[in-house]
Formats: sequence, structure tokens, C-alpha cells
Amino acid sequence: MTQWNTITDHIRSATGAPFQLRHERAIGGGCINRAHRISDGQRTFFVKLNAAARLAMFEAEAAGLRELAAAHAVRVPQPICVGVAGEQAFVVLEWLELSGHVNGAQVGRQLAQLHRASAAQFGWQRDNTIGATPQLNTQTVDWVAFWGEQRLGYQLQLAAAHGYGGQLQTSGEQLRLALPALLDHQPQPSLLHGDLWGGNLGALADGQPVIFDPAVYYGDREADVAMTELFGGFDGAFYAAYREAWPLAAGYATRKMLYNLYHVLNHFNLFGGGYLRQAQQMMGQLLATVR
Repeated sequence: MTQWNTITDHIRSATGAPFQLRHERAIGGGCINRAHRISDGQRTFFVKLNAAARLAMFEAEAAGLRELAAAHAVRVPQPICVGVAGEQAFVVLEWLELSGHVNGAQVGRQLAQLHRASAAQFGWQRDNTIGATPQLNTQTVDWVAFWGEQRLGYQLQLAAAHGYGGQLQTSGEQLRLALPALLDHQPQPSLLHGDLWGGNLGALADGQPVIFDPAVYYGDREADVAMTELFGGFDGAFYAAYREAWPLAAGYATRKMLYNLYHVLNHFNLFGGGYLRQAQQMMGQLLATVR
């Protein structure tokens, strides 16, 4: 049985409806997985493929999409099925034609609504991934400990395993000790997309915003807002609408840098290059605020 036969069998089983593959084409848009559009002429699906060993990554993605959908705040692709076909893990998602113009104000309002979804603890019921990197989500009521151990600390451990000690580790440990002073605003656990940059946002033809490729957990909502500013930023209407719906606490500008340091360190651990210098500069600026 070919890979696509297995996947179409899973689709038929999951949807309870016939599906006979007639059209399949590879599409771009990611550097971690291979993506395909498949159709029987009536129904169309989006399929991601990776090595069979990455099945848990796809299972967590599907679970994250369901968690986001349950908040009834922002549109996400519906997960159809997850499994293994030969040597390939796969996840099948609803196909959404993202041909519309993103309305920044609408996204801002909907993101604030998403962040109103809360939980008793920070973290999530399972680990997932941020890009291709494991993301730890052990639940705790202590946000400072969560960020220090499972976000900043874990990325520093990865960097050390890659041979990067020295000043990066020294500054990182100093920063971990300074976290109680930097994170003294007592956030509630909000449902986060977790990897919210412009590449993970689109809109349907009618303008309805869609977010996808999540790294879901419950955390400080400012971590989501901060990442929207990391790679080019969203438009001004987005930030104005978000702040109108739910103002940010004083000190956000400093915490934004701390939260985005996690993503810069992750990019360094994944891709190397100039991200190391960027991370070191961010650490120096953050430490200067508490000295």
C-alpha cells in the first residue's frame, strides 16, 4: 500500500465519507515539514509529512489546534487525522484558501479574546514543539519558574549541548536569577498560540483571520503579543485594537525583549548564525535594567 493510500484510508475513516485521491501537489511555505495539497475533486485537504519518528510533533499540533478552536476566538484549520504511512508521519488538516487581506484590528480583538481563555496552571497537558525544537510544558502555578526552567533554561541547555558555553551561559544564568524582578506583574495563565508571527497568520477570502502552526500552552499573554513584534511586526491597527480590548501592564517593553529572547535562542539553536550575537545583545540590555 502506498503512502497516499494509507493517508486516504485515514481520511475516509476520520470523516466517514468517501475520498478517492485524484490530485496531489507539493506546496511550499515551511522549512521543517513537507506540505501537500490533495483533493478528490470535491474535497481538499492540507497534508504535512515528516519522518515517522516525528509523529508526536504532529499529534501535539493537532491537539493544539483543537485547544485553540475550543476557545471560539480565532479561526484555525480543523485537524482531520494523524498517523504514520510507511516511513512518514503525517497530519491532515482542513484546506483553507488564504486569499484574503488580513484585518489587523480584527486580529487584535480576536487575539485578546483568545487570551481570555485561561487555566489553573501555566504550561499544558503535553509537551509540543517550537519549530523543530521540543517545547516543555510541565504545568505549574509559578510563572517565573516556568519561564526560567522550561523556556530560557531549556534553550540555554541546548546551546551548551551544541558547544556554546562562556558568556552566553554566564549571562543566561544571571538573567535567570533576575527573573523575579523582571516578571513581577503576576500574569494569569492565558491560552497562547505560542509561535505567533506573520508567517502563521492569514485570512480567508471574506477577510476572516486564520492562525495556524501553533506551539500552544498557557502562559503570559504578553509572550504572544511580543512575538508579533519580533519578525517585522503586525500593523498598528492590530496593536491598537488589542490594547483597547485588553491593555498591557506597565513594563511590557522590557518583558517583550525577555519573551522574544526565547525565540531568538531557539533560532540560534536551530540555525546558528547571527542569532547568537542578537541573543547576547538582548541579554545585556535586559541585565542592564536590573543592575
